Amino acid sequence: MTSQNLETNAKNTWCPGCGNFAILNSIKAVLKSIREEGTSLENVVLVSGIGCHAKIVDYINANSFYSIHGRATPAAEGIKLANPNLKVIGFAGDGDAYGEGLEHLIFAAKRNIDITMIIHDNRVYGLTTGQYTPTSPLGFKGRSTPGGSKERPINPLELMLASGATFLARGFSHGIEQLKKIFKEAINHKGFALVDVLQVCVTFYNMYEYYDKRVYELKDHDAGDYAEALNKIKEWNYHDDSKIALGVLYKKESPTFEEGLSSSGKSEIDVDSNIKSILAKTI
Repeated sequence: MTSQNLETNAKNTWCPGCGNFAILNSIKAVLKSIREEGTSLENVVLVSGIGCHAKIVDYINANSFYSIHGRATPAAEGIKLANPNLKVIGFAGDGDAYGEGLEHLIFAAKRNIDITMIIHDNRVYGLTTGQYTPTSPLGFKGRSTPGGSKERPINPLELMLASGATFLARGFSHGIEQLKKIFKEAINHKGFALVDVLQVCVTFYNMYEYYDKRVYELKDHDAGDYAEALNKIKEWNYHDDSKIALGVLYKKESPTFEEGLSSSGKSEIDVDSNIKSILAKTI
């Protein structure tokens, strides 16, 4: 696989203009750079959930795993714990991760397990044609809320910061070069990293013009300062018309969950022998 082309023969079924293309092209560029720096793609595993975003693993020729809805995070955690030498990159939609899978995301952040989660946050259920999600703004009109949503959105980055995440960033699907930079830094971070990508669904919630008028790139921001990070994260609440900061919002070095297991001797378990023993008893 070291000489592989990352392209696949799978037909791309995303809508023209879908923000997923920016994420796909960015992560491909990052995987190529990782390989050029000496990390074999044999040691990279991609995990996706359920939704339009999930097809991304069909379009990248690398080890991958489809999980069920809301379960991309625990699947990524399990893969990492089974083989801590792997780089595990999870992809999930906003409904997938911040709705049904929210508790898994909170516990992954709390544990500081060394995985990267990239959230395709188009703020709508695109695959099922336009229902509101946890990050849809108050008053969002869609298939399930024709009169407008009565719920205020969550701020997922504020929630992740409170849960103990050690790397938090926000990107935008109109900024591929910045996405590449953020993805690379998130993947190289030791600990739980989450990148919330404002990924526009052109068919059911086209927000390109709205975001283009409000996003700005962070400069002179101290990502290691918790209070400063919280202030920037709360600057926009996913509902009002404030400016929207893009870039690495928070970054902190802290022991990972795997390191805690290793110090307790759990890593000495012979996983292969245990699996063979179980199979011998059941087959």
